[in-house]
Amino acid sequence: MKVWVSLALLAALLPLGQRFALMSAEKPGEATEIRASYRRPATILFPDDNPYSAAKAGLGQMLFFDPLLSRSRTVSCATCHNPSLSWGDGLAHAIGEDPRGLPLRSPTLIDVAFSEPLGWDGKFRDIEAVTFGPITGRANMNLTESELIERLSTAPAYGDAFANAFGDRAITRPRIEAALATFERTIVAGESPFDRWITGDDAAISAPAKRGFEIFNGKARCSSCHSGPSFTDGSFQDIGTATGDNIGRGRLFPTSQKLRYAFKTPTLRDVTRRAPYMHDGSVATLEQVIELYNKGGIDRPSRSPSIRPLFLTADEKSDLIAFLQTLTASSPAVPFPEVPGQRAP
Repeated sequence: MKVWVSLALLAALLPLGQRFALMSAEKPGEATEIRASYRRPATILFPDDNPYSAAKAGLGQMLFFDPLLSRSRTVSCATCHNPSLSWGDGLAHAIGEDPRGLPLRSPTLIDVAFSEPLGWDGKFRDIEAVTFGPITGRANMNLTESELIERLSTAPAYGDAFANAFGDRAITRPRIEAALATFERTIVAGESPFDRWITGDDAAISAPAKRGFEIFNGKARCSSCHSGPSFTDGSFQDIGTATGDNIGRGRLFPTSQKLRYAFKTPTLRDVTRRAPYMHDGSVATLEQVIELYNKGGIDRPSRSPSIRPLFLTADEKSDLIAFLQTLTASSPAVPFPEVPGQRAP
């Protein structure tokens, strides 16, 4: 069971920017319905066994930015999930303690509360389950659970913070997971020009961008996967680009033909700030991303049925880029400093 935490009172601090059937926006009623389906939620989803508290989120923020969580004391969670880089790192491959780097790109944490399971292959059931993967990963932060708890236990500030968050000074793995997950769930997209447009400001985006929105939901079929307020349905798709041994979700389901080379559909929020693109950072620009989808990718049994040649014109590609540019907030997404109240869904 989940509970929802209301964000209504925070609109003045940081305004908030379903899987949809493909449909034409030619009819006014349909156009209105499509726009409404992208409106930002007024609440953040928190699990009932890890409810929100300001003290817990504050502890999570301390942990998130502290290089104490890595063996060398130089790498923090924020190394790969930098707020100024839209909670990514701007690299084709994440780099932690091992200078050779990791095989995949660091995903953004924007709207992570709305996108479980997590990981490019979906191996993490929720945010709590992600926590010690990077911390104990040899190429990432390379610190054992016992060493981390010992380090935190000798830091008086952490004893106080754990006591404020949980009622006593005990430092345990479940509490570390709960605190970091609570903080990360507060990382949501900021208001973008697109958000202002769908809530009534007709001048918030350009005419090309409006045409691009229709293409996004129509001819280009982008919304078959990049749907909803976070512009992802959380699915895993082979878009016909991955090759070699990195087979994505297929690693977890080796007998599934459809999940071979399937990777998680990422959010498009702040997309212009988050190059390079794809799970492996192999595509440098949005223009190249559009061209990749236009061609349809490698034709193979695992390829998503939504992926096939689009035959977009040069003008349509340009309009689609104009629309994607409207999804970037005026300033990088930041966590809410406080989340007041909560209610059951």
